[in-house]
Amino acid sequence: MSAQRPVLFFDLDGTLIDSSVGITRSIAYALETLRHPVPDAQALRGWIGPALRTSFQPLLRDDDKVEQAVALYLERYAREGWTEHSVYDGIAELLDGLRAAGYRMAVVTAKNEGNARLILSHLPFGAYFEDIVGSTEDGRLTHKVELIAEALQRFGLQPAQCVMIGDRSMDMDGAARHGMTGVGVLWGFGSEQELREAGAQRIALAPAQLPELLAA
Repeated sequence: MSAQRPVLFFDLDGTLIDSSVGITRSIAYALETLRHPVPDAQALRGWIGPALRTSFQPLLRDDDKVEQAVALYLERYAREGWTEHSVYDGIAELLDGLRAAGYRMAVVTAKNEGNARLILSHLPFGAYFEDIVGSTEDGRLTHKVELIAEALQRFGLQPAQCVMIGDRSMDMDGAARHGMTGVGVLWGFGSEQELREAGAQRIALAPAQLPELLAA
């Protein structure tokens, strides 16, 4: 790897894959099982990106119910939700090019790490990532700032040596809190305003733009 090339930390949901169907159906399953009203489809899209506990807490307002909801979500997601996704157009070509150019890559996601590994093991570019860092079921690793810290520790790197690439505010905020460059992408679930306000230093409109932004 060239000394100038950063290690790339990619978010998963909304950055590499459109996982909205599996996530929203699993949220609905958890809430329905707990006999709690399910938010509308637009509201549920806003749940894609934040940690599950962060989204369930304001709705359920009870720590025990939140843990039950998380367990129910993971039950359905592990059974079928992980298959309900599609790869964004241009992502496979992007990753092929970055790998050929000598970039090291990892996935850093608030998704449960086991489910993230399962998804990537079934994708043609899954082996390109040196590691996959995701949330733990016990809540020890949940928020993006914690997950980035875990990734940095696993790689033995400083923030200045890495770039976080993602579609939501928590990706950019997590990067900013570590003093790391954050590149926001607009084909996922976050807006340009959300990303810039959270500290994104660069914005990609499409996957094909990323190599140029990373080389800048």
